Amino acid sequence: MTILVCGEALVDLVPQDGGPTLAPRLGGGPFNVAVALGRLGSDVQFLSRISTDPFGRDLVAWLEASHVGLDVLQRGPELTTLALTTLGSDGSAEYSFYAEGTADRLVEEPATIPKSVTAASFGTLSLLYEPGASVYAALLARLHDDGVVTMLDPNIRPAAMTDGDGYRLRFRGWLPSVDVLKVSVEDAAWLAEGPSGTTPADWLAAGVTAVVITRGGDGITVVTAGGEVSVDGVTVEVADTIGAGDTVHGAMLHHLTGHGVDGPDALRGLDDDAWRRAAEFAVRAAAITVSRPGADPPWASEVTDG
Repeated sequence: MTILVCGEALVDLVPQDGGPTLAPRLGGGPFNVAVALGRLGSDVQFLSRISTDPFGRDLVAWLEASHVGLDVLQRGPELTTLALTTLGSDGSAEYSFYAEGTADRLVEEPATIPKSVTAASFGTLSLLYEPGASVYAALLARLHDDGVVTMLDPNIRPAAMTDGDGYRLRFRGWLPSVDVLKVSVEDAAWLAEGPSGTTPADWLAAGVTAVVITRGGDGITVVTAGGEVSVDGVTVEVADTIGAGDTVHGAMLHHLTGHGVDGPDALRGLDDDAWRRAAEFAVRAAAITVSRPGADPPWASEVTDG
């Protein structure tokens, strides 16, 4: 079973030692998800458009080193998207983006998708910035219609939003094509605002099978039509939270596909214990990521899967 990760790869500019110096860190939500999946041992392919500039070459090399397949990756001469990262005293991260005309916005929908793909991941800026956003949204619907398990993390970045209510309307339109929706508690609160706001109950009613809500260091809650399952976080010394949610995303997909979820019917058949085991694995993986600087997801040898 192959997992197809769709979305941007970019470079985070992260403050060093609390001073004005910025250090480049490879990232982007979907990029981090793909790296997490590859390191955990999943068969993963990354669909994006990555620059041929020096940052782009580093991004590709990092994917290869993390065992991520590049069979459907696109390349282009446009520049790499940059994200200026600000870290809070608790290690939390906020972002502003430099993305006009960059490579990942110009992705094209592939004519064919590998037949081995049984799950697909989407999220973050790739569903915000046009023209790529419409390409990814169409691919999300196409894969869902073909029986591929789809997982979406909107990964809300308010600093990048010029039309919040317009985005919420678009988000509502994606829901019938989403099987697993992953959000942070902050994302959920933002998505509930305004005249187009929605809640987990609305998401399930629209066809989503499971809503995975990350609660920072407090753990994860999974909401399904059958109820809720919550697991506690793992206590570690936090370096920063960059890539934590992306690690949860990748770890959940790795666990689910590794335990027999090969289509929407299998996903809907999971009981509370199955969701609890998946969430426990995800919090263990994310705890390793936050214990070291930057988005540096764990390898399979570093995290146990029950």
